[in-house]
Amino acid sequence: MTSLKQKTSQTMKPATAAKKLGIYLAAAPTGFQEGVVSREELNALQAEPPQWLQDLRKNGPHPRPVVAAKLGVSITGLARGGVTEALTTEQIDALKAENPLWLQHERANQVDVRKETARIKEKHEKEDAAKAAKEAKATQAR
Repeated sequence: MTSLKQKTSQTMKPATAAKKLGIYLAAAPTGFQEGVVSREELNALQAEPPQWLQDLRKNGPHPRPVVAAKLGVSITGLARGGVTEALTTEQIDALKAENPLWLQHERANQVDVRKETARIKEKHEKEDAAKAAKEAKATQAR
């Protein structure tokens, strides 16, 4: 016999919802910071963001992952450059314009990391293709 349970909505902490929305939690409205967010509410915020969310995404302050992406560096690179706080879009644009030596260095590092990642991926694909060909050949020989 099966029991009929009422389906409960999945909820998350505001910090989790802010991370999924790509916003800095401390800059969100108090009601968002202090409540819980259901999956349905999160989907609604993503589908049709209210003005406060649009403004945060446009002007910031932005969380470190967003700052790092906008600057083209890693989060660790931000820390090495001394950037540990959330930045506004204006501050990010000023950093880009200033283009300090640490930013140039971290961008170069990021390019190298991406090249190495692509090289390793290509190597694994070739190895997988060779393995598949070998297995196909062994299957045909049987």
